[in-house]
Amino acid sequence: MDNLKEINCKEIFRKAYERRYTWRNDFKGYQGKCIFLRNNIIHKGSFALGKDFKPNIQKIEDENIVKSIASQLFEVCIHRVKREFESVHSENNFNLLKNSESGILMNVSGKNQGDKYRVKNDCINMVYRTIHGSIIEIFVEEFLDTGKGFLSKKYSSQQIDPNTLKAKSQKLEYEDEFVNIDKKDYWILSSRTIKYLNQNKEEETQKFVFDDIRLLN
Repeated sequence: MDNLKEINCKEIFRKAYERRYTWRNDFKGYQGKCIFLRNNIIHKGSFALGKDFKPNIQKIEDENIVKSIASQLFEVCIHRVKREFESVHSENNFNLLKNSESGILMNVSGKNQGDKYRVKNDCINMVYRTIHGSIIEIFVEEFLDTGKGFLSKKYSSQQIDPNTLKAKSQKLEYEDEFVNIDKKDYWILSSRTIKYLNQNKEEETQKFVFDDIRLLN
């Protein structure tokens, strides 16, 4: 551990940031069928996601389920936008906190003061960020190597109260599956399973399936 001072956290984070999988800038969106499953109840519909990243869900009447499907589609696509490292992090510095088997843990000073990241094998496997007044803490267990970058495949997410630093939401366990469309290196979410404990501390599962996917021209 004598070389800790030689670790350049900003360059390590930059490399991992640039190895995330993103869509090309000429992405025009996609459409397909969507299925929502919870407690043995199935809702089937169709969807379109335009280049403006606004999901349009059809043939499902339950507004809460429509919102839930739309939020998954939006959340997925917003992370596929290619934004240059300097445009996002030029006003941030990255400072070493710990180097362990779990990865290189660093905190951020500057514009995004207080955020934290952890990097292992050139992948960001922990995110601790303040978003809209809440801290979001994400731990990634498994990645998919698309050949064009890495996608989080199995991970957990939880909201933390920024004042008490205690959990303010249940922990959500995600498992994602992706499909490569038309061999054009557009990796699209084909299913997402979310597990969590309900108010009775019983495990519940929601599953979103996206099928018959076609790129929009």
